[in-house]
Amino acid sequence: MAIRFEEEKRIFILETAGSCYQMQADEYGVLLHLYYGRPVKGTTEHLIHHEDVAFSGNPYDLSDYRKYSLDVLPQEFSSCGVGDYREKSVELAYADGSFGLDLRYQSYEIHKGAYKIEGMPAAHDEEGKSETLIIHMKDTVKEVEVDLYYGVFPRQDVITRTAVLRNVGEEKVTLYKMMSANIDFQYGEKDLIYLPGKWGMERKVERTYVNHAAIHLDSRRGTSSHHMNPSVILCDPLAGEDAGECYSFQLVYSGGFQISVQKDQRGTIRLCGGIQPDQFVWQLNAGESFIAPQAVLCYSSDGLGSLSRKLHRFVNKHICRGIYMKKKRPILINNWEATYFDFNLEKLTGIAASAAELGIEMMVLDDGWFGKRNNDKCGLGDWFVNEEKLGGSMGALAEKINQMGMKFGLWFEPEMISEDSDLYRAHPDWALTQPGRKPNLGRSQMVLDMGRQEVRDYLFEQISSILKSANISYVKWDMNRSISDAYSAALPVDRQGEVYHRFVLGTYDLMERITSAFPEIMIEGCSGGGGRYDLGIMYYSPQIWCSDNTDAINRTSIQYGSSLFYPISTVGSHVSVCPNHQTRRVVPFHTRAVVAMAGSFGYEMDLQKLSEEEKEQVREQVRLYHKYYDLVHEGDYYRLTAPGKASFMAWEIVSEDKKEALVSVVITEIEGNRCPRWIQIKGLDPEMQYELEDGSVHYGSDLMYAGLPVAPALKEYEACQIYLKALI
Repeated sequence: MAIRFEEEKRIFILETAGSCYQMQADEYGVLLHLYYGRPVKGTTEHLIHHEDVAFSGNPYDLSDYRKYSLDVLPQEFSSCGVGDYREKSVELAYADGSFGLDLRYQSYEIHKGAYKIEGMPAAHDEEGKSETLIIHMKDTVKEVEVDLYYGVFPRQDVITRTAVLRNVGEEKVTLYKMMSANIDFQYGEKDLIYLPGKWGMERKVERTYVNHAAIHLDSRRGTSSHHMNPSVILCDPLAGEDAGECYSFQLVYSGGFQISVQKDQRGTIRLCGGIQPDQFVWQLNAGESFIAPQAVLCYSSDGLGSLSRKLHRFVNKHICRGIYMKKKRPILINNWEATYFDFNLEKLTGIAASAAELGIEMMVLDDGWFGKRNNDKCGLGDWFVNEEKLGGSMGALAEKINQMGMKFGLWFEPEMISEDSDLYRAHPDWALTQPGRKPNLGRSQMVLDMGRQEVRDYLFEQISSILKSANISYVKWDMNRSISDAYSAALPVDRQGEVYHRFVLGTYDLMERITSAFPEIMIEGCSGGGGRYDLGIMYYSPQIWCSDNTDAINRTSIQYGSSLFYPISTVGSHVSVCPNHQTRRVVPFHTRAVVAMAGSFGYEMDLQKLSEEEKEQVREQVRLYHKYYDLVHEGDYYRLTAPGKASFMAWEIVSEDKKEALVSVVITEIEGNRCPRWIQIKGLDPEMQYELEDGSVHYGSDLMYAGLPVAPALKEYEACQIYLKALI
């Protein structure tokens, strides 16, 4: 069993293939965190140390025993206002104006399979090999209960968590903060790794030592955002790719979030994460409950690389859903950078015809096909086809594309509305705007109130009508601004603090309805590129447009940061035109393809403008993508270099049976009198012999331990791929 309970000691033990998690309901009913790390044979209650600590008070019923304080004990879900001065898991207020919460253990349940969260994404388990633990807690005075959920996925060394708070009394409870999980690490120094960024340069990697200064990583933008990803790693200060203890924490949530990390006076490091508490106020009437988003925890004793590969397998198997979890995804051509809003039937069919000739399998029509949408200042919300612009119906256009042997895809931005739109003129109250204020505009657009059922019904009906009208195989679901002016005309005054979270729940509801009604259509998530690159969106969409920045050199670092938590199969990555539209950099065609193959492959250009030599390169790139598809999408990913640490970036994918590997190298910097470039391959079988495409044969041990020189003739921004196949 993955979950055990030692009745006499009241210790819960969660076990996976490579980790152990222990907690204890002590004699006073406080749920203490004991241990999280490598598998251990016994129980670890001996790690709890009681001592009289000045200015750390004692519960009233233990006032004669000054060595017991909530302020210094490691807890599973921290209390509020009753003596723990560290980061709180919950903040709330009662009808009488008090705000204390002192949770004590009541009972537990153990179930086979994964738990679900109503209205929100959560890890699934069709095979039923996971287990769920529910620990019931109750406040010592008030009629408030909290259930702590733990899901154990043994093969991936993953534990999921969430918490449900219930008002079981007669008076209203006001919730100001609700975290998904709290973890207290009693011993050991830690570094914190996290992913800040900005539009066009998402998921940079920063690493800092955890000290006594509180670190709050968050997004106040209503989405998980380009600017901070809802994922962190705590690790040994000396941990690297191949060694050291590492703990990851990710939220399965696409809205504003907060993850806090701080070392306390006794050296305990508390990690606490969940919904962004800024402007969050949730009213709970008698009998109502609130559930936090799911958090995903993973542990590795063998460094960051091992941690990432465990997460990749988990996301592919237990977060992503639908037929495209496994089904091969087509190579696509997107018209956006080729035409922007300036297109007609002739241009679109011309791009499609040239793509079909080169072996590309799907044409995606991006923004500008609906309403009066000829620029980014109007038309959002008017989801009806501009037949004049398309030269006919959407069904007719799709049929023309299909007759070329290609699938057809379409862009939507469902959650947005333009001021200059028929929808806004008919329903101005459907936009999030504050009374008496002019709205803050982003990209000349406002945000729809997705918490309203009538808004979601309208969007579902309009989008469904279009999807039914044509043979559409793919939807790009975009969102091109952050949320502000968070006020709903449909909510009373005391419910306005619920707008942000209701927006997320409403978006999930619409995505669930669309994916259920059209299970054969693949959705690619997007938010100006990587503005909602999170596990919540991946539950509905098996891939996400990784970044609007298609510059291959920038993409190497963006995709590097993404790979810490997210599998390569979720990365939408395209070959685009040069000079690049974001950076003006000129990069060889081959290099752009090598980088784009580290993801779900496609093109973002007018292929009609290519030379014959470039068209031959496209044919070869298409051939190689098909050759490497299974390896790329199902293999184990290894980071061989880090941004800024060498004059090149290199990564590798190894098949599960270790019989194939693909190494990709991109030269990012050139210098005079350069030193030899050399890399150590990873993940091979040391006893197997591998043949390279130049005909040379090497043992796996030789390539991993002695290494392999990188082609010395490569110039700046040039790239190479090295394919290895085992001799059997």
